[in-house]
Amino acid sequence: MAAWTLPRMIADWCEILSTGLDRRSRKYFVAIILGMLLASGRRTVSCWLRAVGVSDDWQDHYYFLQTLGRSAKGVATQLLHVAVKQIPVSHVGPFVKFAIDDSPTKRYGPKVELAGTHHNPTPGPSGSEFLYGHVWVTISWLVTHPTWGCIGLPLLGLMYVRRKDLQILENVKKAPWKFRTKLELAAELVEWCVFLFQNWFQKRVMVIADGAYAKRPFLIRVMKTGAVVVSRLRKDAALFDLPEPLKNPGKGRPRKYGENRISLVRRGSHRKGWTTARMVLYGLERTVTYKTFLATYPPAGGVIRVVVVKRTPELFADSPSAWVAFFCTDADVPAEMIIEAVSDRSAIEQNFHDVKEVHGAGEQQVRNVWCNVACWNLCLWLHTLVELWSWKRSGKTLKQRDDRPWDDCSRRPSHADRVKTVRKHTLRETFSCLPQADRSSRKIQGFFKALTRLVN
Repeated sequence: MAAWTLPRMIADWCEILSTGLDRRSRKYFVAIILGMLLASGRRTVSCWLRAVGVSDDWQDHYYFLQTLGRSAKGVATQLLHVAVKQIPVSHVGPFVKFAIDDSPTKRYGPKVELAGTHHNPTPGPSGSEFLYGHVWVTISWLVTHPTWGCIGLPLLGLMYVRRKDLQILENVKKAPWKFRTKLELAAELVEWCVFLFQNWFQKRVMVIADGAYAKRPFLIRVMKTGAVVVSRLRKDAALFDLPEPLKNPGKGRPRKYGENRISLVRRGSHRKGWTTARMVLYGLERTVTYKTFLATYPPAGGVIRVVVVKRTPELFADSPSAWVAFFCTDADVPAEMIIEAVSDRSAIEQNFHDVKEVHGAGEQQVRNVWCNVACWNLCLWLHTLVELWSWKRSGKTLKQRDDRPWDDCSRRPSHADRVKTVRKHTLRETFSCLPQADRSSRKIQGFFKALTRLVN
């Protein structure tokens, strides 16, 4: 294998992440991370191994992916420990925010284990409503950078498999797989995070989810952990007013829900009750017009705060209606904080874009189910490692846009810019490890500088 050297900080983190793995296979973890950083083109596993110089023991690296897939939650736990030590408490905010969503990866071939037909959220020019592949329910920790705003740190992804696709592995004893809905997978991820964060921050957890997760099986399990849920609300949601207090307290069971039904459509279309405020949404200060009220909602098991926001092209371009409704399971949370939390949820959508476009998630061409689990989570973990490595670095160091005068200098460095910077530091670390005689020549140094500019 070629003697590539990771930046010292990332190398130390990789050692921490691999502590729960078998001693004989820990060395493969660093090699694969290096290959993911240096690979170009289509990011298959063979491309990873070729980039890092693996030759004779390439088969052991493939076997290692199965072991890594089975131990994904343990590695993600170590990653969360690393992230908590790197992120200052002041950058967390009043709530520890997590975003939950699912994303598919396209696969090809009939022998890919547990692959099936799923809904395609981004049809593209072809307009295909469905795709063949895997679906990953993923959780990201949302933190606020003092300069760049909200950034998502993806931690762990669980594979969702349809019940009829499980027939492929029903007779395999070594890889049992139980059917779980997306709501159950999402609730499991939240429970895992809340359990770990109980001893780290004296703050409540806020889970920001898409409207598809605003259902009773998910809401009840998450609320039992003490976390707060913020999500989108359907226009035909079964909302009721607040129950009247008992005339004789202590006699009879108090009502949980009011007797009168609340029409969200009428509330949203009514001209009165709107409030205007300035908020920082999607990295920019904007004027938001909204109204808020309390209601009881059976899926949430009690009182919620409803926030109706007037739609503008810069806020909700994908919504055809004149307003959008959100809710929070804690009625004491201010409406402004709920709206800002909804805007922060876009960070997990950016995570999905980056792990697919920058790290090539879904291109690995592996068939074993545990290898697929390992490859998806490896892309998530590398994304988080790069973000943590870049956290305290200046934008001028990460942007590196001197050769692009047409680019916007004020734009925050993209994740691709940060990955490019990590690659350059990897080359510099490797070059600095050479003997002094091999790197003292001006010609060699000039060639090396020209070589680092070609890193893409």
